[in-house]
Amino acid sequence: MARQKKYSGKGGARKKNKQKQSVAPRRRVEFKYKGFTLEELQEMPIKKFMEIVPSRQRRTMLRGITPNQRKLVMKIKKARRLTNRGKEPRVIRTHCRDFVITPEMIGLTFGIYNGKEFKEIKLVEETVGRFLGEMAPTRSVVQHGSPGMGATRGSMFVPIK
Repeated sequence: MARQKKYSGKGGARKKNKQKQSVAPRRRVEFKYKGFTLEELQEMPIKKFMEIVPSRQRRTMLRGITPNQRKLVMKIKKARRLTNRGKEPRVIRTHCRDFVITPEMIGLTFGIYNGKEFKEIKLVEETVGRFLGEMAPTRSVVQHGSPGMGATRGSMFVPIK
């Protein structure tokens, strides 16, 4: 004979006559970087933007841009013009990992070289003020396969199933 479970009054009791509660949809918090909205950041001159980024990024931007970074800036401007016309721009491939992400780059897709391949990254608001290289890590977790016949010297003497 099966025993019936007794419910104590503490936490295990079943509730009767549950009323459905309406849950309000979650509101997305408006993005702000150091107190500025994305629209304010995009209208801001680059000199003013340099004042609000962290010191490492500010130092990088104060030193000027290299010829490779200049090519990247031209590609960004071309892609921005295409998006303003309503066309979908291609992925911007680059080796410049030391380029600071500016507000005008938000929404574009970049192929950032990690030493082996180009990682496709779509830049979002939260990446403003960081380096491109931070978005494509150069090292990944190694996942080894299961050991099999001939994987090690000790496995030579393991009988095959």
